[in-house]
Amino acid sequence: MIRPLALLLLVPAALPAQGAAVYPDPPEGRPPAVEVEDAVAADAAAMKPYLERIPGTDVTFRMIPVPGGTFLMGSPEGEPGRKKDEGPQHEVTVSPFWIEEHEVTWDEFLVFSMRLDQALRRKGEAEAVPQDAWADAVSRPTPPYVPMDFGMGVEGCPAVCMTQFAARQYTKWLSMKTGRFYRLPTEAEWEYACRAGTTTAYSFGDDPDLLDDYAWYFDNADDKYHPVMKKKPNPWGLYDMHGNVAEWVLDRHDRGFYASPEALLPDPVAWPTEEFKRVVRGGSWDDDPDRLRSAARRASTRSWKVQDPQLPKSIWYLTDAPFVGFRVVRPLAEPTPEELERWWGPDVEQTARILERQRHGHR
Repeated sequence: MIRPLALLLLVPAALPAQGAAVYPDPPEGRPPAVEVEDAVAADAAAMKPYLERIPGTDVTFRMIPVPGGTFLMGSPEGEPGRKKDEGPQHEVTVSPFWIEEHEVTWDEFLVFSMRLDQALRRKGEAEAVPQDAWADAVSRPTPPYVPMDFGMGVEGCPAVCMTQFAARQYTKWLSMKTGRFYRLPTEAEWEYACRAGTTTAYSFGDDPDLLDDYAWYFDNADDKYHPVMKKKPNPWGLYDMHGNVAEWVLDRHDRGFYASPEALLPDPVAWPTEEFKRVVRGGSWDDDPDRLRSAARRASTRSWKVQDPQLPKSIWYLTDAPFVGFRVVRPLAEPTPEELERWWGPDVEQTARILERQRHGHR
């Protein structure tokens, strides 16, 4: 296993001279898929769990199939702890997809953010593969100014403090690295997977006194996140859907979206148009039980990067959000090549400008 803790302590690396290209152009087309047992399915009935390995490393994670279906999204009016933005409840249909068994760990994320895959190739400890030409062209985070684990642990622990854009770029890089399409879940997909066929406040029922068996939260987490998969999973075998770290989804936080006609469409997405308010789900180690409910929503805010010393603020890090992480999904039906960048790329003009500068060696 890669042990990247020391790399978290790196000081910012010197940038190349202005105007120097730091990222190559990708080849035409899509990278070939790395062959993985059970990763291909002709239809929903044929979907199976599979173990994905990040090429060039021994880092692995398991993807769990989620059958498509229809469910009631949001919370009923009488649910204790309910907020107004959780309603009205409405029927939503989602298509089949795979979802990561647990939150993305530092072991996974640091291969991307610290370019550990490239370092291993340079040292001759990893064999080059055809997919590298596509993956190396994906923009990666600038070095952090402080250790982003904030002393809570690295190996086996959930990665935190990344912006939604950074999480989306990770899914793009992972897609290029494996040849399979990965992305963030939509809010509807996330809640559907969290509920796992249940209609109660939590996937295990309505009693918050049972949370200790399923979740890390304010009362039992000792002021930090914990290694993934240490609590009981939900009925579909997914760990830490309640608590540990809150998880990015693709959607903007729109209090009126649930009442809109778009919310009733199959596979709805409230596409973001501004840097903030975007949705995280599931609650975290720093939250009370009501924020861990299946329907609970939270909006990102500018306060999540107040301590960031950069001007303009980083497009990669949330220095004040050590409670936010993510997990990846992979839909059975992939989007067209023309649609791919919408799931991965910058959706705010300022982010796009900063990204382009950084690709050429500027801050």
